[in-house]
Amino acid sequence: MKLPPSGPAPRTELMPRVAPEPRTELMPRVGPVQSVGQVPQAAGRASVGAPVQGPPPAAPGGPAVREPRRRKRLLLAVLLPVVLLLALGGGGVAAQLHRALPAAALTTDIAAGLKIPGALPNIPWPSKGSAELLIEGMGRLGGSGDNDAEPIGSVAKVMTAYLILKNHPLSGDEDGPTITVTSADVADYQARIPLGQSLVPVTAGERMTERDALEALMLPSANNVAHMLGVWDAGSQDAFLEKMNDAAEELGMTGTHYTDPSGYLPTTVSTAADQVALARAALKDEVFADIVALPSADIPVAGKIKNYNDLLGEQGVFGIKTGSTGEAGGNLVFAAHLSVGGKTLTVIGAVFNQPGAHTPEQLANVNAAVRKLLKSVRNIVKEYTLLADKTVGKVKTAWGSVVTVSPAIPLKVIGWPGLTIKVTTTTAAPGSGVTSGQVVGAVQASGVRVDLATDAATTEPTFWWKVKRRP
Repeated sequence: MKLPPSGPAPRTELMPRVAPEPRTELMPRVGPVQSVGQVPQAAGRASVGAPVQGPPPAAPGGPAVREPRRRKRLLLAVLLPVVLLLALGGGGVAAQLHRALPAAALTTDIAAGLKIPGALPNIPWPSKGSAELLIEGMGRLGGSGDNDAEPIGSVAKVMTAYLILKNHPLSGDEDGPTITVTSADVADYQARIPLGQSLVPVTAGERMTERDALEALMLPSANNVAHMLGVWDAGSQDAFLEKMNDAAEELGMTGTHYTDPSGYLPTTVSTAADQVALARAALKDEVFADIVALPSADIPVAGKIKNYNDLLGEQGVFGIKTGSTGEAGGNLVFAAHLSVGGKTLTVIGAVFNQPGAHTPEQLANVNAAVRKLLKSVRNIVKEYTLLADKTVGKVKTAWGSVVTVSPAIPLKVIGWPGLTIKVTTTTAAPGSGVTSGQVVGAVQASGVRVDLATDAATTEPTFWWKVKRRP
């Protein structure tokens, strides 16, 4: 019997060994560089004859390495927000995203008062005496002289007329109550004739309406009628003088003192600035303004009377009162209409104490001075740009987007260089953000209104800002 060869018997396998499937990894395993065709050794005992599986690994940094890295970054970019949303909780994130956005903040740097750019040009003030100029509702243009109290002549009659209309108001075409001329009134008239005063003839028993008397007072400057009206109103001249000085004090006329209702006495004194203040108050009465603008009028006994103010109708002049004496010189308180930019302004001024040997020369000199002033005013008072259409503010959203705000058009006003204009700024809530050209407020000055609008649109908030903002 033949014995089997010595040594271990070969193992008999029921099934042949199958090489394991190669693992597919997102990123290749980096290891020692192997030569082409070299079979990597598995851990443990290797099976002889095991087939080589898969292509050889690519060199590090090649296309096979970069492509999985790109895929990984893309995957992270997609998955990270999802992970964050899941971490925060779907309901909380949705609430954050749908919460109302907070209102944006609107700020401006427009001052409450702005000066018209530039310096006031030279005004041709008279070389002698004093003068004062203002534009009603706008302000004082300036003045000249030392503003000391001086005789003012018949300009004093402005206060007489002011008080008569204040104590005995008229409206429209009303003539008012009737004043009967007394024998004392006639005697006063006759006593004034030798003195060369401005007068209108009167007769005892003559019946004159209040309007007639005011026309005689203000047009031909009748001194006798000034006395007659004072007695009619207050009972005596002294009582009326007390009323005149009380009214001056009420109006702030600190440089004024009346000693007669006509201004004939040189002790009746005032200043250009004081009389401009009185003129402003008197012109508020429409009947006063109508009377001083009359070139002429008809009254009982005297018949047709002429206004001594030769400037009426010239450069818009519509009043107010002349005055001249040897001590006072030539005086004129005047008012004139001025048309600028579609608006009609009122210039009120006074020129006092102009030289001259007699009344016609004095009044000619004062008229010449007033003409120069009015011409200058027409050259100075114009429409100026107070606020250019440049940045005056900004809108800032809660997430930090900022846009500028500007006037939609330049804000232009009527005035003169150096004049300070009151400015009112209003703003509207801009919401959470704004669009380009959105009106967010307005700026107003001297009755002119201009919208404030955005110069651009604010950006939208980002997803992350919405998610991360505090509740």
